[in-house]
Amino acid sequence: PEPPPSLLSVDVTGLVSQFARSFVLIFPVYVLGYLGLSFSWVLIALCGLFWIRRHRGGKTSRLGRALAFLEDEEEAVRLSVSSADLPAWVHFPDTERAEWLNKTVKQMWPFICQFIEKLFRETIEPAVRGVNNHLSTFSFTKIDIGHQPLRINGVKVYTENVDKRQIILDLQISFVGNCEIDLEIKRYFCRAGVKSIQIHGTMRVILEPLIGDMPLIGALSLFFLRKPLLEINWTGLTNLLDVPGLNGLSDTIILDIISNYLVLPNRITVPLVSEVQIAQLRFPIPKGVLRIHFIEAQDLEGKDTYLKGIVKGKSDPYGIIRVGNQIFQSKVIKENLNPKWNEVYEALVYEHPGQELEIELFDEDPDKDDFLGSLMIDLIEVEKERLLDEWFTLDEVSKGKLHLKLEWLTLMPTAENLDKVLTSIRADKDQANDGLSSALLILYLDSARNLPSGKKINSNPNPLVLLSVGHKAQESKIRYKTNEPVWEENFTFFVHNPKRQDLEVEVRDEQHQCSLGNFKLPLSQLLESEDLTMHQRFHLSNSGPNSTINMKIALRVLSLEKQARSPDHQHSAQVKRPSLSKDARKSSFKPQVPVSPPPDSNKPVPASPVTDSDKKTDTAEKSQPPNASPQWPTDLSRSSSSLHASNFSYSPSHLSVKEPTPSIASDISLPIATQELRQRLRQLENGTTLGQSPLGQIQLTIRHSSQRNKLIVVVHSCRNLIAFSEEGSDPYVRMYLLPDKRRSGRRKTHVSKKTLNPVFDQIFDFSVSLPEVQRRTLDVAVKNSGGFLSKDKGLLGKLLIPLASEELAKGWTQW
Repeated sequence: PEPPPSLLSVDVTGLVSQFARSFVLIFPVYVLGYLGLSFSWVLIALCGLFWIRRHRGGKTSRLGRALAFLEDEEEAVRLSVSSADLPAWVHFPDTERAEWLNKTVKQMWPFICQFIEKLFRETIEPAVRGVNNHLSTFSFTKIDIGHQPLRINGVKVYTENVDKRQIILDLQISFVGNCEIDLEIKRYFCRAGVKSIQIHGTMRVILEPLIGDMPLIGALSLFFLRKPLLEINWTGLTNLLDVPGLNGLSDTIILDIISNYLVLPNRITVPLVSEVQIAQLRFPIPKGVLRIHFIEAQDLEGKDTYLKGIVKGKSDPYGIIRVGNQIFQSKVIKENLNPKWNEVYEALVYEHPGQELEIELFDEDPDKDDFLGSLMIDLIEVEKERLLDEWFTLDEVSKGKLHLKLEWLTLMPTAENLDKVLTSIRADKDQANDGLSSALLILYLDSARNLPSGKKINSNPNPLVLLSVGHKAQESKIRYKTNEPVWEENFTFFVHNPKRQDLEVEVRDEQHQCSLGNFKLPLSQLLESEDLTMHQRFHLSNSGPNSTINMKIALRVLSLEKQARSPDHQHSAQVKRPSLSKDARKSSFKPQVPVSPPPDSNKPVPASPVTDSDKKTDTAEKSQPPNASPQWPTDLSRSSSSLHASNFSYSPSHLSVKEPTPSIASDISLPIATQELRQRLRQLENGTTLGQSPLGQIQLTIRHSSQRNKLIVVVHSCRNLIAFSEEGSDPYVRMYLLPDKRRSGRRKTHVSKKTLNPVFDQIFDFSVSLPEVQRRTLDVAVKNSGGFLSKDKGLLGKLLIPLASEELAKGWTQW
């Protein structure tokens, strides 16, 4: 048997070895001291020892990396390069390298530069000159794109969920160019330019239709799925922005304009064969409509702090929702970590392979809004399921959940299910022109012929087209000095009830501000047409004898086709992890200028949002109003609240500020208010409401004082307002001079208690010059104050007043 182990075990060999090493280190120090030599010799010896060890360690490390590189090349690259610098083909197995394509682009680059120079001189330069009289001497003095070619980091080819007559490619492009573009405006002795451009993003290339003759491809379409990362190094930008006509812009606004022009639904179409009609390619029908129910969130992080962070507070959350270049912003819920928005938005989806629904939550603060979480959902999953109602865990934060209900609406070319759709959105009973959409109107504006001269005889007009459906309106680009303009633009409108609504078209002369002709098309005629489509020349009324306008118009019914599922079927939508850093993603969503938009803000967005009522009771559901939403000052929309025109174009002065997009249903959610609103809208349909203003009227005096260099606004009174409770309303008036939304730029009247016809007679002024004020817009809102801790607070009505009138110096008083 083995002897029992001893209680005390000593490693004699190790002990002797440790003693010897210590002696070898200490003995030289003792010798140096014994001989009286300097301590510097010890430091020199230690430095030499460290250098030998480091050199030997580096050599061993290089040898190990070389052996690892031989064994696994991909893993070695991942270890030596940060993931942000790796191309897409490293991360995604379905993205392939394209070195052959890069070599081809490099060979073609001089000829591509020639084409770009020709584009700048023959297309962009005349277009800029025609925009404004101040820019009539605009010219490019030097255009050099540089010798560094565009690089394609990866190519993805879609093989599933695509039409057999098309090829879809996603190109991960990167361009860092040492270009040199100089421009000059001789009239103002202004010179500016660009020294370098960087652009990074995913460009989609669609080859369609595939044909049986050479060159096998009918046309080529190019666009970006989402806004690319764009950086421009300017020279002389300050001088350029001092030029009249450009002084409302800024560096960030210019970048946003360029970026949004590259993003879907904007696209570049190049026909390759003559048989392919360019109008068909520029008449893209969306793949579907995504209805987003932005319901509520739970367990959000508390970002507000007090006493320098000692006391933790709550948050003021709001959401930013993006589908392509369509952006929606919800209202702000004050002091709540479990907010309930109950809002609905509708977005067009043109290319669902590769396109995502992107949502970010923020805490509103006076200086910089704090990040509360993000979410990305692949739209392919939503299309497969048709209807998703789930809680999603927020990314990039430690806690928080978001409740969404997503509906994929299919565009049907027949009217068989229209009655069913109208019943489902309650559009078959009310008389409203706004609310949840039952159909989508797609319009291609081609050209016009034989337009009249306008006010001056034998002078060609500057025609543009105003298109409106209900309270939603859009306008085309201006074509200068022609009576046979060619626009080739497409527009989309969300339609509440096509059986009762009309398409109104008016051609106007921008130079003389007069009408060149108009016509009205009841959408019920489209319901009787083949494939719900009309393509013809329409004769203009109140115009010349042979004045016509050529358009292609299609109506598509929005149908929710629920998938047949087994009772035990469970599904969770695929949530995509963000591929960008949090700061990079926030920069693409957030406005460049920090703003704190109030919940009643009302600015145009690129799509038409619709908002449900906050109330969930049966009473509120029965009395929920239609979402009346115009903003155009020429009709009753001047006294209306919140929904805006579909695909509204950004104005340069407002582009960098993204505002909340509320609706009447979210602002006026009390049953008594919604009931009165519904009653007034019905009176309006019958023509019995006073002044054709369903939400009431406000009397203002507006003039500009040149001596004081101020805009003077007198708020006289209001009449026929909505009652927010049985005792009436407690109204007051709030004003901003857009785009200034700061607290210092706000003007408020006193509160009138328990009245629907308040009298204020208060004078307010804004310090602004006359040329500048003519580029601004007066934002006026009538709101209900309520008492202390009262829930009866909200928006009674709102209007936006453009101040571009030449009679502003004289002033006017108007209801």
